Amino acid sequence: MEALLIGTVFMLLMAVGVPIGTALGIAGIITIYHFNLGIGIIGVNFLNGIASFPLLAIPFFVLAGVILEKARLASKIARFFELLVGQAVGGLAMVAVLTCMFWGALSGSGPATTAAVGLILLAPMLKHGYDKHFAGATIANASDLSIIIPPSIAFIIYGNITTVSVSALFVAGIIPGLLTGLGTVLVAYMISRRRGYRGLERRGNLKEILRALKDSIWALLTPVIILGGIYTGIFTPTEAAVVAVFYSLFVAVVIYRSVSWRDMVNILVDASVTSSVIMFIVAFAGIFTWAASVIGIVDRAAEAIIALSPNAAVMIILVNLLLLALGMIIDAISISYLVMPILIPVLQAFHIDPLWYGVIFISALAIGQATPPLGVNLFTAANLIGSDVDSVAKQAIWFVVMDVVVLLVLSLLPILSLYLPVAAGLYTPIP
Repeated sequence: MEALLIGTVFMLLMAVGVPIGTALGIAGIITIYHFNLGIGIIGVNFLNGIASFPLLAIPFFVLAGVILEKARLASKIARFFELLVGQAVGGLAMVAVLTCMFWGALSGSGPATTAAVGLILLAPMLKHGYDKHFAGATIANASDLSIIIPPSIAFIIYGNITTVSVSALFVAGIIPGLLTGLGTVLVAYMISRRRGYRGLERRGNLKEILRALKDSIWALLTPVIILGGIYTGIFTPTEAAVVAVFYSLFVAVVIYRSVSWRDMVNILVDASVTSSVIMFIVAFAGIFTWAASVIGIVDRAAEAIIALSPNAAVMIILVNLLLLALGMIIDAISISYLVMPILIPVLQAFHIDPLWYGVIFISALAIGQATPPLGVNLFTAANLIGSDVDSVAKQAIWFVVMDVVVLLVLSLLPILSLYLPVAAGLYTPIP
């Protein structure tokens, strides 16, 4: 009866178009009220859901990303990669992927990366004969890396739910992020080679490359400084977020002089709106999770998953399929709060390392950003090229296939996720 009520309310609200965060909160509140769980607990849960020191990193990372976006640094990064590989077969497609990798490490947002890189590279790709739907699909899928390559808001959320070190999660995402990016580059190259897509007429000479590197070096150093500080233990992820804000301001205002102090009002407004949306989902999803836990849904769901198979690898693959399906219709933050409370006891029962699984979990959710019907990156890319989502999604199929292959590799080889955080002394794996 309890599961029927909370599930029905949630699904009905989603069916009539209520935003997912709101639907989660209302379903949780109705359940608390109906079963007399204590209406006063709603306020307590709302506060506890967002009053977390690790979550403080989210608005700071968002602000740093907005500052760098307003400074138009994506074009400088793209120019550097154009001069390096732009003339090769599929050169501009590979430039798009590489730019998305670096810009994703600055913004931490898939749609923001899609928009920033798309505005810069779609026009030259179309000018050199690339199919517009393939160009949009390339950028949309490469932007998935934004929540895998640190610093990642998705990793912060996962760490907050599971109490796994966010520093260790950030470092753990480096190799999987690079591996996913390499797979995306490979697909872009193979398709471009088959279709005869090329890039710029010539490769930049050494002088031009060095000049482009000089112009973009401050932007390229941003993730290095943030991750280097975390890796060496100089500061925590939350402190790193604050450092990122001041570094971004320094680069945008002093070095490039592309942002004035008058622009800061709009920057603060944009960052506040984005952060508010994220924290709203976090707070309301927390209420839903608490209600579901108290009425016993979490325990029953965990027991059902454990009973599916005694084999941990089979369980991981089955859950990955569930995450891929959910990613088509729900955003990553909401899925985290819906699914992870159920999976925590499952991970404990199978003795699965939560840090390793965190990388698997976020990698699976990243794929959902570029899969229909609600892939946010696809919608952003389709809007940029003035086309429909279905046409872009068809061109994205092989990218998604490659992402799934990489996900499978990460699910079978924990060393890819655990090596760096263990080597850095940030984490001790569960035996």
